[in-house]
Amino acid sequence: MFNYPDLIIAFIISVISTLLLVYPIKKLAVKWGIIDLPNHRKVHKKPTPRLGGLAIFLGTMLGLLYLWPVSYEYFPQIIIGAFIIVATGMIDDKFAIRPLYKLVGQIIPAVILITSGLIIERITLPFFGIVELAGPFSVILTLLWIVGITNAINLIDGLDGLASGVSTIALISILIMAILGQEVLVVYLAIALIGSNLGFLFHNFHPAKIYMGDTGSLFLGYMISVISILGLFKNVTLLSFIIPVIILAVPIFDTLFAMLRRFINGEKIMNPDKKHIHHQLLAAGFSHRTTVLIIYGFSAVFGVLAITFSNASLGISLLVAFVIWFLLHIFAELVGLVGKGRRPVLRTMKRLVSERKKQQKQS
Repeated sequence: MFNYPDLIIAFIISVISTLLLVYPIKKLAVKWGIIDLPNHRKVHKKPTPRLGGLAIFLGTMLGLLYLWPVSYEYFPQIIIGAFIIVATGMIDDKFAIRPLYKLVGQIIPAVILITSGLIIERITLPFFGIVELAGPFSVILTLLWIVGITNAINLIDGLDGLASGVSTIALISILIMAILGQEVLVVYLAIALIGSNLGFLFHNFHPAKIYMGDTGSLFLGYMISVISILGLFKNVTLLSFIIPVIILAVPIFDTLFAMLRRFINGEKIMNPDKKHIHHQLLAAGFSHRTTVLIIYGFSAVFGVLAITFSNASLGISLLVAFVIWFLLHIFAELVGLVGKGRRPVLRTMKRLVSERKKQQKQS
């Protein structure tokens, strides 16, 4: 079904082209004044170019140009939507447009896909089985999913290499499931995106020489939302509502917990703050690089759990569900949602680690 040498070549094209394209794009960003300046909310301390997402987009397109999947349903509409979302991101990176205009730039690609027929027609849930969605509900859920995931990736882009790494891990999980399910278009899209992300990470991992900006984070969020609809929601043999949520647990729950935290504290839900999971890990004393690697670890564990959950027996599914609940509880403690900022599980784990170290020293 798959021509693996072609996939490898497309992957290499995306990696190398993105890696090389960053150099001229960085100069272009400086020339156009598209610079991310430090402020009270941001972690970085010096002005940094922020148009790197354009290299991710172009690297992805070059990889797809080699695979040439134009005959596959929805591909032209996906690419048209990608151009619109990248244009929206570039305008926002340059001019910092109002949130409403930015939202419109996300809704238009979603509407193009929905009108082409790419919608979430059904979901499968534990204990309920397949739930068929009527027209309006299907359209609304699809629109919310595309816009929601697009913004979730956008919001997690707060540290060097964070959005690229988390996106790559999620895409690898989706790629594995797409190969197992023989989803050709999903495999093509995922392999090109993974390659371009890795090429960009060469420049973006701490200390970053360039940021992806909204150009990159909106593009990645949009593409991941579309790929998950194609490869996960379309497969009725999976728990099609649960699996993509598990794979994207870090950006999804970081966004949801941020909104819930602001609501509980009487703050405006859309107002930015410095209480996302990466901010909390930094405040706990972890270094920039270690914080990013910890979140990578969270993402990888959720990815493995999603793959396991999709093919597990009832007993294994219950065990996986418990592990997911435990990880989400730790997540909630990290972002200050448990008992007015208390961290019972994390403190217990810290105490156990300390006792273990004492025992090792005594022995």
